[in-house]
Amino acid sequence: MANNGIDLSTAVWRKSSYSNGSGGNCVEVADGLTGIVPVRDSKLPQGPFLTVTAPAWTSFVTALKDGPGQRAS
Repeated sequence: MANNGIDLSTAVWRKSSYSNGSGGNCVEVADGLTGIVPVRDSKLPQGPFLTVTAPAWTSFVTALKDGPGQRAS
């Protein structure tokens, strides 16, 4: 799979631990790619994906874990 000039044909995707098993709203990320984190909708595995920088992904996940009203540094 290639999108945005990035080849993800060998990417190993993992589903969010918060996704449900009945085909609901699911997010997958591909780990192990230097400096980037691709994100996609698990219901559309051949569809488009969003690529964010690793530091931006870390900030995003930290903000989610911190909960409402908290700011990631």
